[in-house]
Amino acid sequence: MSDNIENSINRIIKMEMIFDEAQEKIQQLENAIEEFTSIQSEIRKLEEYYQSKDWKEDFKLDESGELPKDLKRGVLSEDGIYNLLEKNSDLDKLIKEEID
Repeated sequence: MSDNIENSINRIIKMEMIFDEAQEKIQQLENAIEEFTSIQSEIRKLEEYYQSKDWKEDFKLDESGELPKDLKRGVLSEDGIYNLLEKNSDLDKLIKEEID
């Protein structure tokens, strides 16, 4: 086999690996965008809750120690929920900019 053919084969093998990885990553990203898009209505509910008097009441109950200690309540973390909603908004804008 000539060096020229061997170089071509090696190049094709390398490019095929890149091609396969790119296809996989693109499919993963498409799936992630679909999942992200499909949860937006639920995230809007979370945002409405965060801006409501219910959240304020729940937060006060937590602050006063009236909620069970074993209750998962990350949603009552002011920084946590705010940061999640901001990150969601940023990602939503980024995706929409890339699509347009």
